[in-house]
Amino acid sequence: MIILVDAMGGDNAPEAVVNGCIDAINELDGFDVMLLGDRDKIEKIIKERKFTNPRLKITHTSEVVTNEDAPTKAIKNKKDSSMVVGFNMLKQKKGDVLVSAGNTGALMTGALLILGRIKGVDRPALPAVIPTKTGGTLLIDAGSNTVCKPINYLQFGIMGSIYMKEVLSIESPKVGLINVGVEEKKGTEAVRQAYSLLSKSNINFVGNIEGRDVPEGMVHVAVCDGFVGNVILKFLEGVGSFFFSSLKEIYSKNIISKLSALAVKGGFRNFKKSLDYEEYGGVPLLGVNGRVFKCHGSSKAKSFKNAVKKAYIFAKSRVVEQMGEEFKNMEVEDIEQDN
Repeated sequence: MIILVDAMGGDNAPEAVVNGCIDAINELDGFDVMLLGDRDKIEKIIKERKFTNPRLKITHTSEVVTNEDAPTKAIKNKKDSSMVVGFNMLKQKKGDVLVSAGNTGALMTGALLILGRIKGVDRPALPAVIPTKTGGTLLIDAGSNTVCKPINYLQFGIMGSIYMKEVLSIESPKVGLINVGVEEKKGTEAVRQAYSLLSKSNINFVGNIEGRDVPEGMVHVAVCDGFVGNVILKFLEGVGSFFFSSLKEIYSKNIISKLSALAVKGGFRNFKKSLDYEEYGGVPLLGVNGRVFKCHGSSKAKSFKNAVKKAYIFAKSRVVEQMGEEFKNMEVEDIEQDN
């Protein structure tokens, strides 16, 4: 198996990317990593680590897609960028999965223009893993589709359910629709129609859920449009930061509080780890005709290490094939008219 990695994508590239890939290879067997980017810069980092494992390879590229680039223009004009070369290698079956922390808009655009959508999929989605009381919940969509039709909510639920089943081995993932109330008639017209479509589907749809139900872990897949999903995601990140900074202040006030902190240090360390996005590494882009794994733009080496390991699991799964089988006979217009 070959994991293609965009070595030039992200705020901390290429250092964090290369070091993360080296750490992943040191910890896990079963795959090779193909780094895509500036060969001189990549080799310098590898030499500094004194790493000689042949499982790490390099494909030189001369261009970089930056966060300032307009997505469509970048994909069409920067043919020798690490991102575009990665997509083309993935399409040509020269790799099994592409990992990138680069420009999210360009990554979505490149996936659509070069790989294409899975037949029957109306819109691909970028999910996010939310830490919860019961483990983790897949929030879908987390920002790529801010305005959705009823069919999109249905397909998000199906894609999320397939991913949780195939990758995380959850036999019958519970799927909930995020709404302003649990009653069936709550929400906008599009959300009410989405409820109807999800209720008629063959996934384990449990009905509407409210925002507070997500961190409680009431469902394995939380369905929403990208506007709501991104607000929830960023809000939870802010709450986590506020929570831990407040605790640090409380436990550093005096000698008694400092001694108390020592008593609960292990528990808080584990709790903080469960909320650390770097532990999750990244998330898949679902609905495109290929395996693409997106990392946070500010990812450090630890995050890339975990992203490569998660991408390896993703690449071994049948997620893309299962989605192809599920959506091949889905006529979007007919479903919307019937509803």
